[in-house]
Amino acid sequence: MSAVALVYTLFGSREAATRIARQLVEERLAACANLLGEATSIYEWNGAVDTAAEVPVLFKTAPARRDALMARMAELHDYQVPAILALPVDAAHAAFARWVDDRTG
Repeated sequence: MSAVALVYTLFGSREAATRIARQLVEERLAACANLLGEATSIYEWNGAVDTAAEVPVLFKTAPARRDALMARMAELHDYQVPAILALPVDAAHAAFARWVDDRTG
C-alpha cells in the first residue's frame, strides 16, 4: 500500500476541531489530524460578506476510508455547510502509507 487520502476542513473553534479530530481518529476513520494555526476566512453567507477566525485541519486516511471519513465529518461538524475537501495526493512515503492503512484498517 502506497496511497494516502488527504481531507481538509475548517472549524469555527480550536475546541471543536480538537474534539472532532480526536473522535475521527478514535473511530479509525483517520490515522491522524493536523490542526493548523488560526486562519482568517472571508466569505459570503446569507447575502452578506463576513469574516471569521477558523481552524484548518488536515486529516490523513486510507483511500478506501476517505468517503466514510467525509460523511462522518459532515455529521459531526457544527457548520450548516462545512467545507470538506478531498485533496489529491500524488505520492506517499511507503512506510507512512502503511502506517495510515494500519491505523484505519
